[in-house]
Amino acid sequence: MKRRRRTMIKKMTKYSFVVFHKEVEDFLKNLQEIGVVDVTRQKRAIDSFSMEKFEEIAQYNAAVNQLKRIKEEALKKNVEIPSGKPEQDNLLSFFNSQVAQKETLKNRLFALKGEYALALPWGSFTEQDLENLKSLGYTPYFYAVSTQKYDKEWENLYPIYVLNEYEGKTYFTVLMEGNEKPKMKLQEAAFPAVSADILEKEIKECEDLAQATEGNILALTNCIDDLKQQKEKLFENLDLYLASEASQKKADETIVIFEAFAPTDIDKQVVEFLESNNVYYLMEAAKEEDNPPIKLKNNFFAKLYEPIGDLYMLPKYGELDLTVFFAPFYMLFFGLCLGDMGYGLVLIITGLIVNFKVKAFANYGKLIAWLGLGAVIMPALNGTVFGAKIYELVPMPQNITDLLFNDMQMFWFAILFGIFQIIFARGIQAVYCLIKKNYNAALSGFGWMIGIAWATLAYASMEAGFTYPAWINYVALAGLVLILFFSSDARNPFVRLFKGVTSLYDSTGVFGDVLSYIRLFGLGTSGGILGFVVNSIAMNLAEIPYAGWLLMVIMLVVGHIFVLLLSCLGAFVHPLRLTFIEFYKNAGFEGGGRAYNPLKKENNN
Repeated sequence: MKRRRRTMIKKMTKYSFVVFHKEVEDFLKNLQEIGVVDVTRQKRAIDSFSMEKFEEIAQYNAAVNQLKRIKEEALKKNVEIPSGKPEQDNLLSFFNSQVAQKETLKNRLFALKGEYALALPWGSFTEQDLENLKSLGYTPYFYAVSTQKYDKEWENLYPIYVLNEYEGKTYFTVLMEGNEKPKMKLQEAAFPAVSADILEKEIKECEDLAQATEGNILALTNCIDDLKQQKEKLFENLDLYLASEASQKKADETIVIFEAFAPTDIDKQVVEFLESNNVYYLMEAAKEEDNPPIKLKNNFFAKLYEPIGDLYMLPKYGELDLTVFFAPFYMLFFGLCLGDMGYGLVLIITGLIVNFKVKAFANYGKLIAWLGLGAVIMPALNGTVFGAKIYELVPMPQNITDLLFNDMQMFWFAILFGIFQIIFARGIQAVYCLIKKNYNAALSGFGWMIGIAWATLAYASMEAGFTYPAWINYVALAGLVLILFFSSDARNPFVRLFKGVTSLYDSTGVFGDVLSYIRLFGLGTSGGILGFVVNSIAMNLAEIPYAGWLLMVIMLVVGHIFVLLLSCLGAFVHPLRLTFIEFYKNAGFEGGGRAYNPLKKENNN
């Protein structure tokens, strides 16, 4: 139990299930019902069947996303969405067929309208009309010529029938007997195969069908939740299949062996289930080499920061989870980068509203509120609020304003805060190595802690002109000895010393890590300057007659919202870098764990 509190990773029990092959499906479905056992399985296609199912799941996701966009566009354009749902058993197939039909009709309409534009000048006719002419021994030749160039004399030479006059052109046909051709210096025109009035009817029918198809697609936007449920059901079945295929088949495939993991604190629940189902099983404490899944166990505060840690990777089983250690640093780093108490207050209020009003995102609301608290605490050091200094807004005694940091003091504070985190990270690594009985690494870690702290103190004394007790130098010398002689576990003392000397090169890396924390000061200062610029512009707008006060309010609100959003982006990203590179590296974090993913139904908690 002590170890569980120390690592913040739940202990796992490893199970081996032996199941008769005919009972595998029922057994896995029952496991899915209790929803607490992580059965080792693939998360990728392993054969044609699973590949087909993964592709079908992808089609469901694509259909849901496309229907969401269609619904949003319809609402924006005030297009009425039909009530009710299409009476279809396979919604995905129906959706795909309607989308394909919509595209086909679109192409068909384009082609029909092109044909109609060519046929319209020739007027109405039927294919039978042409056949009748040919049956009488006449061959029609078709021409289109500018009306001004049409020569009436042609009518005296040939049997001409004018079909239409359209947009300055005369369309006519010359009827000739047999295979004789008219001797006219005109190029024959392409005569349409279908009359314009017939094409017009086809276009109308196509447009009606396209409208009906569009209506069906709009009606399918009422089925988004149904499609999601069908996808989840498909995924549950696929999960069962992958779990089954990942098992070992023995005794001519008459028995199946599964490997699974579950948190140790629910062993009783799992054992009761197994015994009630008459399943033969073996159980033992999971070991690191088993690569058990990771389920974190943190307090109410650190738990909020688990999604941030997940952006990088989970710790390995048996490794230290650093969430509880980086969480307060991240909150305060965020506050330093945001650099404004006013913005921090806005985030607190926003987070509390999300927490109480949007239950699905309650944890994110709490996280925003805590980050907002950090953005109130840290900018309080220099008194910045909405781009102004607090003593400019509220009268304060001189002895209070003297306590506020200037820019140079904030610069050095950011550096010292970063050094403190590095020393703290090295301390975590040293203590953890001590617990793991890796005494060389632990003592070397303590040596680095002492060395970094002494170097910081020595530099500060030179810059600030103060002295410190001489015994501190002897402590620093002891730290150097720890680094030189315990950076390696070699038995030969000369080899140890050599490797200890070469390990001092790591000091350049530490120096680079320290410089990385300058970004805390830079982002906080730039945010304050942007807020100050917004205030200055707003004050200038206030001098405009009549509408000045309104323009000032608009500028203050819009300007500070823009600065807040921009500052939040930087305040979120840059502490991530400091956490995942500087802090994790100095704490000796390795990572690479896989998330605890029990076989369960979606409605299971």
